[in-house]
Amino acid sequence: MVLVGGYAGSGKTEFSRFLSDITGWAFLDKDSLTRSIVERLLISLGSDPNDRHSELYLKEVRPLEYRCLMETAWDNLNVGTSSILSAPFITGLKDEAWFTRLENRCTAKGIDLAAIWVRCDPESMREYIEFRGAARDAWKLNNWEQYISGIDTDNSPPTTHVTVDNRLGSAISLADQTREALKRILA
Repeated sequence: MVLVGGYAGSGKTEFSRFLSDITGWAFLDKDSLTRSIVERLLISLGSDPNDRHSELYLKEVRPLEYRCLMETAWDNLNVGTSSILSAPFITGLKDEAWFTRLENRCTAKGIDLAAIWVRCDPESMREYIEFRGAARDAWKLNNWEQYISGIDTDNSPPTTHVTVDNRLGSAISLADQTREALKRILA
C-alpha cells in the first residue's frame, strides 16, 4: 500500500499515475472514486456540490470519502493487488497514532506500507490548480491568501517516508522522482 499525499495542486495524482504506470499497481484516486457521490451528498445536505472547505464537508463528508478509499484499497490488497492511494492525507499523515495503527494493520496482513508526500510551493500549486480548472477548487482560488495561510507547504508530515519536490522548475522531473521514490520504498 502506497499513500500519496499532498495539498491541492501539489501533483499527487500525476505522481501516482507515474507510479502506477511503472509498477502496474492499482491506482485509487479519492476524487475519482468519490466525487459523484460527494457532490450528490452535499446537494442533499443543502450545500454547494463543490464545497471542500466548510465544517459540513470537513466533519460529515470527508471522513466518508476516506472510508470509501481505504475500503477499496483493502479490497484490492486482500486479493493480492498492490494499491496506490492518491488523496491529501493531510490529517492522517500528521497523526502518528493513525499512521501507526495503519502500519500495524498492514504488518498483520503481510502488506508493506509506504507514505509519500508531494511537496509544492504555493505559486506552483496555484498554477497547477488554475490549469486543471476543477469546480471544487473555486473556493481555494477565490480565497487564495486565506487558503494558503492555513497550510504548511514548507514541511512534510512526520509520518512521511519519502518527500517528492514538485515545484515548477524543480531540478528533477516528477517522472524521474517517481522512479527514485519507487527504489526507496522497495528497499
